[in-house]
Amino acid sequence: MQIELTEKPKNPIIIEGFPGFGLVGTITTEFLIKHLNAKMIGKIWSEELLPIAAVHESKIVEPLGIFYDKKHNIVIIHALSAVRGLEWKISNSIIELSDMLKAKEIISLEAIGTEDQDGMKTFYFTMQDPKKKMFDSYGLAPLKEGMVMGVTGALLLKKKEMISAFFIESHIGLGDSKAAAKIIEILDKYLGLKIDFQPLLKAAKEFEETLKGILEKGQKAAVQKQRRELSYLG
Repeated sequence: MQIELTEKPKNPIIIEGFPGFGLVGTITTEFLIKHLNAKMIGKIWSEELLPIAAVHESKIVEPLGIFYDKKHNIVIIHALSAVRGLEWKISNSIIELSDMLKAKEIISLEAIGTEDQDGMKTFYFTMQDPKKKMFDSYGLAPLKEGMVMGVTGALLLKKKEMISAFFIESHIGLGDSKAAAKIIEILDKYLGLKIDFQPLLKAAKEFEETLKGILEKGQKAAVQKQRRELSYLG
């Protein structure tokens, strides 16, 4: 994994969200980039990523883009690529980026699958007592039991002392804009982003549809690639 940067902000907060359950992490980071008018300052790159170029609004979307919001000193890692099998390497790259920029904190965003159609319970994990009291005041519950997988799981095993992780229940397998909106509401309180929540759900829903289209096309392309490889062998 290589990190390429055109700018190196000092002591930022890093927010990461990957296309896990409900696409909550990806929808949330997409909304934040648009709302905060964050500019792209780099990418995490590897030839181990699926060789699929996503095109959106006539522009190439990087599989793992790095964006920066100068006003709030926030770095956002935006992922459109499937990362299965690369979780350890990507977590190492995020830690390397954190060390490079001397980041104050890494915020991880995740969804938890639930069969409760009405449930959108929110949980947090942090090792810092002052933040526990703050998150409790937001109405969040501490995550006391559970399995955290993927990039966030790897980060918690490697760098738990600087991670603040937010989890929300989702019953939708692919695209849960309401759950993403709830996570954005939490981030708004925590980081003082002053987000206008009136257009939030509508915007999140639009992002959801766009991202679902991109990822579904990527999945189809991956299947077609595998079929071609099998046909070569046959």
